[in-house]
Amino acid sequence: MTHFVEVPGDRKIAVESYGDPNGAPVFFFHGWPSSRFQGQLGDQAARELGIHFLSVDRPGVGGSELHVGRALTEWPSVMSALADHFSAATFRVMEVSGGGPYSLVSAWGLPERVQAAAVVSGAPPLAGRKDISRLMPVYQVLLGLYRNQPQVVRWMFRIGKPFITIRPPTWMWRLVLRAVPECDRTGLEERGVIERAWQGYHGAWIGHPDGVFYDARIYAEPWGFELGQICVPTCFWHGREDRNFHWQLAGEMAAAIPRSRIRIMDNEGHYSLIVRHHREVLLDLMSGDTKG
Repeated sequence: MTHFVEVPGDRKIAVESYGDPNGAPVFFFHGWPSSRFQGQLGDQAARELGIHFLSVDRPGVGGSELHVGRALTEWPSVMSALADHFSAATFRVMEVSGGGPYSLVSAWGLPERVQAAAVVSGAPPLAGRKDISRLMPVYQVLLGLYRNQPQVVRWMFRIGKPFITIRPPTWMWRLVLRAVPECDRTGLEERGVIERAWQGYHGAWIGHPDGVFYDARIYAEPWGFELGQICVPTCFWHGREDRNFHWQLAGEMAAAIPRSRIRIMDNEGHYSLIVRHHREVLLDLMSGDTKG
């Protein structure tokens, strides 16, 4: 079920409801480029665990209205409105990849409401970072180009949209999968995973023409708060074989947050971790173990 919730600024945010509608609320923040449909990956586990898994489209992505010039630190006010809509006095947050800053800023801005946070294969702060060698090469190129010619990146996305939203044939999927670590390849080849991943990816591009660009822009800008200011229990999950964001970047973030810990998973990559351990992450998030 899709909910369209009005948030500050008279804008609408799309939220997809998965799992148990009467369960404990967990807000999920998708990767980049992706959309609320990525939450399908957690639907079955959420049902089994009695969790209302609420997957949120960010502004300009999927069914959410664009907000040009938004800052990451505005997100807690959005989350407050979403939580009120779902009658959630308190809740937990979980993310994958590009959703990382949104889990962390929610924990920072709403410590009285966010009970715990899970950061899975999360994106690190990039503004001011000189050494970007621990990022996937395509991220290095996009970040370098954005720092010098941001409008070029914007138009690249606009021009490329008609082509990159065409569903690739099976042979092309196989070619793409050859470029990822074996653990990621086997994880993505599990039944139904590619289909759900494609729905999430495609959903990112059906929103505003500049939605994916402005969503990406947040990663290159200062976050507006210090990780050390987060007082909510936070657990980082990261694959040792992650080629998108090296596991040591997750270690740096975890070390900066007082009430945090990190789980580095051997033989897991950027994609396989969330596919194979979604239930485990949710169990950990709900158990209170993060409060140790």
